[in-house]
Amino acid sequence: MRKSIASYSTLTLTICILLYSSFSSDETIDLGKYSTEGLVLNYTVSSDTKIKDDALALNANDKSFSPYLGKSFVGFKEALAFKESGGNYFSVNTFGYLGKYQFGVSTLKMIGINNPGKFLKSPQLQEKAFIANAARNKWILRRDIKNFVGRRINGVVVTESGILAAAHLAGPGSVKKYLRSYGLDNFTDGYGTTVQYYMKRFSGYDTSFIKANREAKAV
Repeated sequence: MRKSIASYSTLTLTICILLYSSFSSDETIDLGKYSTEGLVLNYTVSSDTKIKDDALALNANDKSFSPYLGKSFVGFKEALAFKESGGNYFSVNTFGYLGKYQFGVSTLKMIGINNPGKFLKSPQLQEKAFIANAARNKWILRRDIKNFVGRRINGVVVTESGILAAAHLAGPGSVKKYLRSYGLDNFTDGYGTTVQYYMKRFSGYDTSFIKANREAKAV
C-alpha cells in the first residue's frame, strides 16, 4: 500500500515538473512570419478623413448606422426632427412648413433667414436654425422654465426639453398660456398635435447645451 502511494506521488511530481518547464520557457513567439498579405480586410470605418468632431454638423446624405442617442441633446433634436418630418431636410408639408424641423416662414425671418428656398436646400443652415430658434425660445420662456420645471400638469411632469419641444411646435406664447393656465389652454396644431403631447413625448432630454439668447440668429 505504501509502495503504491509513493509511486503515485512520484508520478504526480514528475508531471508537475514537466508542465512547469513547458510554461516557464524563455522561448518567445516570432511574429515576423505572420502577414495579412492576400487577405481581404473589410472595415466599417469611413475613409473620410475630413469628418469633424461636431455632433451638430450632420450630413443629410449620411445613411450609416447611428448609435442610440438616449436623452442627449442630439437625441432630442433628432427625435423631434423625426416626429416633424421623418428627418427629411427637403420636406415641405401641406401647410408650407419647411425642412427637417418644419419651420414656418415667419419663424425663419425672426432668426435672420429671408430666403426659404435657400434654407430648404441647406442642411447646415437648417441645423443652425434649430439651435437659434431653441435659444430664442429658451430666453422667452426662461421664467416659465424656472417656475414650472418639476411640476406635474395634466399628469405630465414638466421638463425643460418638453417646454422647448412644445415651443417649437406651437410657439413660446402658446406654451406660456398652457403652463400658466395649468393645462387648460392646450394649443392644437393643424394636424391635431397638442402642446401637452409634445410636453410628454419630449420629456427628460438634456437641453443644457442650448443657451438662452434673445437675439439668436441662424446667420
